[in-house]
Amino acid sequence: MDLILWRHAEAEDGDGTIPDGKRRLTVRGEKQAKQVARWLNQHLPRKRKVFVSPTERTQQTAHALELPYEIESKLGIGASVMDVLNAVGWPDQSGAVVVIGHQPTLGRVAALLLSGAEADWSIKKGGVWWFSSRMRNDETQTLLRAVLNPDFA
Repeated sequence: MDLILWRHAEAEDGDGTIPDGKRRLTVRGEKQAKQVARWLNQHLPRKRKVFVSPTERTQQTAHALELPYEIESKLGIGASVMDVLNAVGWPDQSGAVVVIGHQPTLGRVAALLLSGAEADWSIKKGGVWWFSSRMRNDETQTLLRAVLNPDFA
């Protein structure tokens, strides 16, 4: 299984005037989403699913990918690491799964997959971390295949 964690692109500030779930991408965020989507579309396998948090900014990020996606409430603001992993079937799902979500959850998922413990790792707005699971000697291993900053897409 491939698990691609994609943090939503840059969004409006949460200054209290707009409900957090309704914050939209900025012009820069829209550009970031398009750049990363272009890269992902060049590299994603044919068998893939896209799961998106129910927030406006994650759905706008997903629109740049121009692929069908499912809104998954378990990926919303404040989701736990186990919410994310259970929602996508890690590591047993076949093919690739793209998760478009939020910090600090995505950083915590990345930390758990790479180090075996949750920690507050940062994923840049619009950034992608791509993991693969594989079996070696009856042991499941996690590989980090790519980390992409939207400025380099």
